[in-house]
Amino acid sequence: MAAKPPRWSLGELFKPKKRPPPTPTRPANPYHAVSIVPGKAACPAAFRFSGLRFLSRQAPPLPLPTCDSSHCECRFKHHKDRRAGLRRRSDQGMMTGIYNGAERRRIGGRRAEDN
Repeated sequence: MAAKPPRWSLGELFKPKKRPPPTPTRPANPYHAVSIVPGKAACPAAFRFSGLRFLSRQAPPLPLPTCDSSHCECRFKHHKDRRAGLRRRSDQGMMTGIYNGAERRRIGGRRAEDN
């Protein structure tokens, strides 16, 4: 009886195996924020929250629970950060204040031999 040829070849043995797609190792931005943009016929609650930024995990769902509109057109505006603008005076081009009080730092250290 004649030997049957193998169903595979050497080329198939050494083919690179398909790898699963890489999973993202970096977590999503924990400071991602949203603000509510009221629609055309928005309820008073939407206007009360407009301009406020919420962390996206803590934002109220849309439509708002107190919304009395039949068709809510409010939406979320996405922001990279919860902070709205520059916070430090130096970021805004202003000089920092000069301290005019008496110097209270001691020249020596805290050890007994430093005095």
